[in-house]
Amino acid sequence: MLNNTPFSLLELASIREGSDATATFKESLRYAQAADELGYQRFWLAEHHNTEGVASSATAVLVGHIASGTQRIRVGSGGVMLPNHPPLIVAEQFGTLESLYPGRIDLGLGRAPGTDPITARALRRDEDAAHDFPTEVSLLQQLLAPSAPGQRLKAIPGAGTNVPIWLLGSSLFSAQLAAQRGLPYAFAGHFAPRLVREAAHLYRTHFQPSDTLSEPYLMLGLPLVIAETEARARLLATSGQQRILALFRGHPVWLRPPVESMQGAWTPQEEAGVKEFLSLAAVGTPDQVKPYLESLVDELQVNELIFTNDVYDPDERIKALELLKSVKG
Repeated sequence: MLNNTPFSLLELASIREGSDATATFKESLRYAQAADELGYQRFWLAEHHNTEGVASSATAVLVGHIASGTQRIRVGSGGVMLPNHPPLIVAEQFGTLESLYPGRIDLGLGRAPGTDPITARALRRDEDAAHDFPTEVSLLQQLLAPSAPGQRLKAIPGAGTNVPIWLLGSSLFSAQLAAQRGLPYAFAGHFAPRLVREAAHLYRTHFQPSDTLSEPYLMLGLPLVIAETEARARLLATSGQQRILALFRGHPVWLRPPVESMQGAWTPQEEAGVKEFLSLAAVGTPDQVKPYLESLVDELQVNELIFTNDVYDPDERIKALELLKSVKG
């Protein structure tokens, strides 16, 4: 039941049309502080590069920004795209964060570069680095664990901090790797819902207990648009629809004000694509959202839900957090 299911948030630091990164970071912190006060479990920040409209590129920096302005909520990456970064640097960054904010830092890892080939080359990482993902995850685990006698490569800070590592994914690869390594797994249903059932089944049926976890722990990402009336929720949802449409067209993905209707804004093919992209979205009133979330948690044996909340108005976005919490009541 939802009463026992932690709720968490994934933040892309989406820049509102006509705004800038400075204002966006201030609103992200205010949003995180509201979530902290309301008792949300964790607040994760994504990693995107060379994407007009998304300010979450320096993920570790933003994790520190949010952690410094909150008290209880866990803060982490959702995720660090490991092919873009040397594992030692990641271990040092998150070891530093854990040293600053003990017991509150998560390290979610993704296998995709999260960007285009030109940007990937600008990040100065091997284009084939994704193939080394399992090896680099192992190295990160070693660097964050207590140092072994004679170990020459150490993350300082980092060694012995045991920052929790999560594997993130939208396909079956990371689900299988998380199961093999006995790590918690987060499925990106907020943008790639197609394989959610296969990934959840694969992870649970192949899970091997580890020193980290004795049993599988699955977190599911979902888009959320919740309001006091269904009509208002449907209206607010058009901001996210416009954003995904812009993504499909290769345009800047500024967060735009909601519109009364999307008719005429997209072709039938684009409409189908956007709706498939957002097919797991929870849209409606608390009374409408609750049974939908309960059915997903029950069907997929989800341990935790993490929501994106692409609502244009910052005050309405915080209001959505209050409404979502009422779903548990």
